[in-house]
Amino acid sequence: MSEPAARAIVERLQAHGFQALYAGGAVRDRLLGVPAQDFDVVTNARPGQVMELFPQHTAVGAKFGVVLVHRDGSSIEVATFRTEASYRDGRHPGEVAYADTPQDDVARRDFTINGLLMDPRTGDILDFVGGRADLQARLVRAIGEPERRFAEDHLRMLRAVRFAARLGFAIEPRTLAAMQRSAAAIAGISAERVHDELTKMLTEGRARRAFELLDAAGLLEVILPEVARMHGVEQPPQYHPEGDVWTHTLMMLSGLPAGCPSALAWGVLLHDVGKPPTFRRAPDRIRFDRHAGVGAAIAADIAHRLRFSGHEADAVAALVAEHMKWPELPRMRASTRLRFLRRPDIELQLELLRLDCANSHGDMSLHQYARAQLDGLAPEQLRPPRLLTGEDLLTMGYAPGPQFREILSAVEDAQLEGELADADAARAFVSRHFPMPH
Repeated sequence: MSEPAARAIVERLQAHGFQALYAGGAVRDRLLGVPAQDFDVVTNARPGQVMELFPQHTAVGAKFGVVLVHRDGSSIEVATFRTEASYRDGRHPGEVAYADTPQDDVARRDFTINGLLMDPRTGDILDFVGGRADLQARLVRAIGEPERRFAEDHLRMLRAVRFAARLGFAIEPRTLAAMQRSAAAIAGISAERVHDELTKMLTEGRARRAFELLDAAGLLEVILPEVARMHGVEQPPQYHPEGDVWTHTLMMLSGLPAGCPSALAWGVLLHDVGKPPTFRRAPDRIRFDRHAGVGAAIAADIAHRLRFSGHEADAVAALVAEHMKWPELPRMRASTRLRFLRRPDIELQLELLRLDCANSHGDMSLHQYARAQLDGLAPEQLRPPRLLTGEDLLTMGYAPGPQFREILSAVEDAQLEGELADADAARAFVSRHFPMPH
């Protein structure tokens, strides 16, 4: 917890004749009665004065009036009061104008609920923008003119959605209308920042509400048009009585708990992203031929566009690609079933299956069968010791080459099928099925 460090910084600044206060989320969360995660300090001390008072610091944003002070194992952001300034790119201020009063500093912040200040020494709350009233009314409201706030920093539109979803608040109507008019500007924000904000929305426990708000604000169509196209895409009612693909996806998002793995969250969001382009009305029912494979390719495109890490991109694409293989599980050969169940992402795959079944037809028998199959296997059954190695094949007289992998894979399949129990049987199997040329 960084509050003792933040409090000590405030007290030292005040002892040297400066104003110093907590700002933003820590004050908001305290008034909401929830534990504060981060403590930021604002002051009328200039960056040079802050650095002189606190030798242990990092001047990461000193040119923007921000110094990171290191104390007692914590790093606290200390920002000098600033006034409104021009923004050069919809994200970063082109210049910094320092202010002498907290009123001026608050006026250039994003939302009223984040514009509250507090003196930790006295407990006094300073509210110059109506933040306490908006906390009571459960509203996310831009400070001042909403369109100006969003023109200064386009990312604030995504932050409005995230705060509203996480806190269970509504977005104040004028603020939402400004977001709708400004939505196209979000395309100018870096892909990495968009990815970070969306991942937070997906993993903070209110993913459904976040995506409903993204849609209502017109932001979804700009940043994830592939997901927006799920609207109105019908599904066969015998399998999806809940409605269209968008409704099904929202229902699954509502089942994601706070802190869930990001790959699972993105996998849930994108698992049916291949349905809109594969929709067709067959004589018997609505069909989505090969939608899992199509969806995996779309998911890979999204991951590339939003700068996912390679590991996360692969994990999400695999969840999308494999989610329709579960109905085949009872009919799989033993070797195929064991290879499938020992995938490193099997728990994520199983959770996606559970959410998919629970939020469509409601028949959980396939998930229960899969869970029982996995739980009933001992580790040595999933990954039995290898009967042969490449060295063994060399000893048998086989020349090294691409065929080694084919041979060893065939041996393992036969072992998993229960046809081979020891190395002697495996060598006989190889000699029989892969005879060496004379």
